[in-house]
Amino acid sequence: MSAESYDIVIVGGGTGGAFAAATAATAGLDAVILERKPAEAAGHIACGDAIKGTATFPDVMDLDYLKDEAFTNQSITRAVFENPSSDDDIEIGFRGPGAVLDRKRYGEVILEEAERLGAEIHYDTVVQDVVQDDDGTITGVTGKRKGEAVAYDAEIVIDAAGALSILQDKAEFDGSFFDTNVRYSQFCSAYREVVEVDEPVDWDDALVFKPTEELGYLWYFPRSPTTINVGVGFQMDQPEMKMISAIETDMKSRPELVNPEVVDKLGAAVPTRRPYDSAVAPGYLAVGDAAGHVNPTTGGGIPGAAQSAHWAALRAIDAIERDDVSEAALWEYNRDVMTDFGKHFAAIDCFNIWGTAHAVDELTEIVSSVPAQHLADAMAGKNTGPMPLSLKLRTIVDTFGHWEKLMQLVKVRGKAAELADHYDRYPASPSGFPAWQSVRDEIMDEIYDISGAEPKY
Repeated sequence: MSAESYDIVIVGGGTGGAFAAATAATAGLDAVILERKPAEAAGHIACGDAIKGTATFPDVMDLDYLKDEAFTNQSITRAVFENPSSDDDIEIGFRGPGAVLDRKRYGEVILEEAERLGAEIHYDTVVQDVVQDDDGTITGVTGKRKGEAVAYDAEIVIDAAGALSILQDKAEFDGSFFDTNVRYSQFCSAYREVVEVDEPVDWDDALVFKPTEELGYLWYFPRSPTTINVGVGFQMDQPEMKMISAIETDMKSRPELVNPEVVDKLGAAVPTRRPYDSAVAPGYLAVGDAAGHVNPTTGGGIPGAAQSAHWAALRAIDAIERDDVSEAALWEYNRDVMTDFGKHFAAIDCFNIWGTAHAVDELTEIVSSVPAQHLADAMAGKNTGPMPLSLKLRTIVDTFGHWEKLMQLVKVRGKAAELADHYDRYPASPSGFPAWQSVRDEIMDEIYDISGAEPKY
């Protein structure tokens, strides 16, 4: 078995892997990305393709080049939530423009940029196991590169291997606080197709969503007026969904999709859960999907993967410089995540939990009867401002029969805000973690009591 040594070994060549490698290489460290796909397939990843610009991306690679090459539709200004039982759709305008990208070209560019900045990329490399020393510190990985056995030694391993990462199955985390409370029921199974149509759609400025019975949604995200990313996802704890036939059936009901031709198809598992309570262990950090850094409602994970990978690499650089790769030395990475997007994702997940206690048709009726922007801001924890009296009265009438559920939702929103505040108090060291986790779990118990939902964690 051949052996190679690096400062940082990064498993996975997606968003997290590329941004971690670019960050490490810019600092002068020897970094390698281990990507299981061949070079020609790099970037071919199942994704909804929709993001909200490059503003949240770390400025460690040429973002203008990335945008010019991969952002095929930069004119997304609204989201449309279709009501499957009526024509009363909900439309919410974006406060800033969004975009839909060509995911394969995007993946190619970020890997190209990581390599340009000095990182190595080893394609056709399938990681099969981790290497740990006697005290549990992860010191590398093993696997096969182009069919030949290979070992990689590293000061730090960054896990960017995606949802349900094999590294986490192989590693022993008994001596750390790394989150192992991970089950299939906290994930969504997703499938998407890229279709080309003969006639331009008139909603090429919108992200279109439609709820499904399996606690998921069907989406239409336009890369261009005639190229659409259409997909569907459902929670893995629900009855199996026939995703391909669901897409085919829905497309047939849309006369604006003239002669749709499928030009690409792919599936994946997506976290629809809160971020991992801790994503560090001695010599090891997990980023992106591998740490639950995904919006648990929409499944959007590109910005979270990019930002978390950048933070992880910065903490890894500092730990290597100090010759200390212990859990405590890497712990600040957890705080980076939890006090930023982590607290928002944890709060949003509370509404997912509330939703599991109610039928989809009932949820649709409730959502359809609440003013769109007020509902969107409530879910995001924002303040829309006072509702006019006439709108209040109309909403009271429209929501008749659902007042008890709406009161639950109001209480859940209050607890979600309390939860986000608690994430702001995420401990500065592992020693404070058990107490923090205990208080967090008390808040979650109250949410389960209010909603009547089964515990998710």
